[in-house]
Amino acid sequence: MLLTGYKLSIAVKMNHTPKKIVIVGGGFAGVNLAKHLADHESFDVVLVDKNNYNFFPPLIYQVATGYLETSNISYPFRKLFRGKKNFSFRLGELEEVLPATKKLILSTGEISYDYLVFSTGCVTNYFGMESVEKNSIPMKTISDALQMRNTLLERLEQASRETDPELKRKLLTVVVAGGGPTGVEISGMFAEMKRTIIAKDYPELAGASGEIYLVDGLKALLTPMSEKSQKYAYDTLTKNGVKVRLNAMVKDFTDDVVYFANGDTIVSKNLIWAAGVTAIVFKGIPEACYGRGKRMIVDEFNKVQGLEDVYAIGDTCIQVTDPNFSQGHPQVAQVAIQQGQNLGKNLIKALSGKALKPFGYYDKGSMAIIGKNKAVADLPKPKLFFSGVIALFMWLFIHLLSLINYRNRIRTLYNWGVAYLTNDQSLRMIVRPASKFKSEDVQSSKEV
Repeated sequence: MLLTGYKLSIAVKMNHTPKKIVIVGGGFAGVNLAKHLADHESFDVVLVDKNNYNFFPPLIYQVATGYLETSNISYPFRKLFRGKKNFSFRLGELEEVLPATKKLILSTGEISYDYLVFSTGCVTNYFGMESVEKNSIPMKTISDALQMRNTLLERLEQASRETDPELKRKLLTVVVAGGGPTGVEISGMFAEMKRTIIAKDYPELAGASGEIYLVDGLKALLTPMSEKSQKYAYDTLTKNGVKVRLNAMVKDFTDDVVYFANGDTIVSKNLIWAAGVTAIVFKGIPEACYGRGKRMIVDEFNKVQGLEDVYAIGDTCIQVTDPNFSQGHPQVAQVAIQQGQNLGKNLIKALSGKALKPFGYYDKGSMAIIGKNKAVADLPKPKLFFSGVIALFMWLFIHLLSLINYRNRIRTLYNWGVAYLTNDQSLRMIVRPASKFKSEDVQSSKEV
């Protein structure tokens, strides 16, 4: 439904001076907003990000396990927006916001804005457990994925030459914390790799002990999904050799031991942390602007509560005005994409004083892949449940479409096809950057 008479603060002096919109964060939300405003003569769009590329977080674990290359799920911003005359990119990390003077302090200098949009996503949440943060393997960024791949491959190599059976068991045992889609998918992939790849590549490990555990503090896997999906995921993982422990909340990870709140322990060198996320708090944004999970509180048009000309979209915001999601939207890709698109359309509408459209999330469903020919999919309208091969190809199709361009889609499809047909892949290289040259931030105090 369109609201009449409501205008964003952007909505406008009718002059021909372009308004500078600074978008902090180039994930799903930020890129989709920038695409809607690029080439629009009324805006100067500046995208700020600490990386020079966009990447696709739902497939991070496939980079970490060697099924996809980094370039399959990432793409440079400057190439993506090449030829857009009103678009510019600024590499840097946000350090402080100065709302009174409409300036941002970046690690690479200062930048002014007329309108500011946060689309900074979220980061791994360790729930205050310093030892878990220090010793576990995160899986949130491209860097995390490459670090995880290197670490697990190095531990396989170490196990292949280890003579102490107890240390070998520690090296080969993997504990995945978090029973959401990411935890379920990576556990299923480890089970497939153990059966089809590791057995062939590491004959020295034949008969060696080592288990795959999936642990979660809740009573079911895939809690946002249907009971059918939850049961299918549990049964499939268990059948494939994954030891699933529910109602098991991790409380510590030290000296190669995972400790649980109920007193149980698992001995392992490998704790993969996929148990939660939190938004980022920025210096200069009042505390009152943040809600649950450190997410910025926004109205139905994604304007940040208590601030002028400041907006937030995607995982970094919480919006309770949507009648179907009164506790806030799930932190998933489709919400970010749709909010970025909706805000872009509203900013353009505001220029001519047209009524703006409040955001309403269209839920396209939830799905998770569990193994070869094993997946689940829940569709809300009509309410349907799919499993097995049908759900697998639904998952593949949706994820291919969500990649940012055709090049990524074609290369990803090729790698998936090879892996599916051969039960193998060839991306298991340990590659670490040389440390001879240390990168230094290019400092500039010049305002742009």
